[in-house]
Amino acid sequence: MKTLLIVALLCPLLATAQLAVTILPSKITGQKAVVPLAMTNNLAESVESARAICFLMDEQGKMVGQSAKWVIGGSKDRPALPPKAGTTYNFVITSPHPFTTTNLTAQISFSRVVLDGGKLADVTKTVSVTTQLK
Repeated sequence: MKTLLIVALLCPLLATAQLAVTILPSKITGQKAVVPLAMTNNLAESVESARAICFLMDEQGKMVGQSAKWVIGGSKDRPALPPKAGTTYNFVITSPHPFTTTNLTAQISFSRVVLDGGKLADVTKTVSVTTQLK
């Protein structure tokens, strides 16, 4: 019974222990789309690096562009994200032709999250992605 009570009290804390990512409204200009991300590390340890892919979709759900990048860390000039800290990243997606609409939707998928000491995190449990409406 005591263990059940402890687990019940910790569940809300465990639910917020994640890398929270918010997709902000995209900015479309000619052949370029900028998709800003706001990220907050709610984990107890630093995120050394995180790799994500951004898919840009039109009104019919057709992919019109994509880009994969290290959004946290990944190189010497991009530092790790410490616990309780936040950062931003701008995906820039270019097209050989101007975008025919500005009503594009971005979808973000994380493929790799590396924590302190090189530990790989389960991205399905560690990353929470939300979209901020325009």
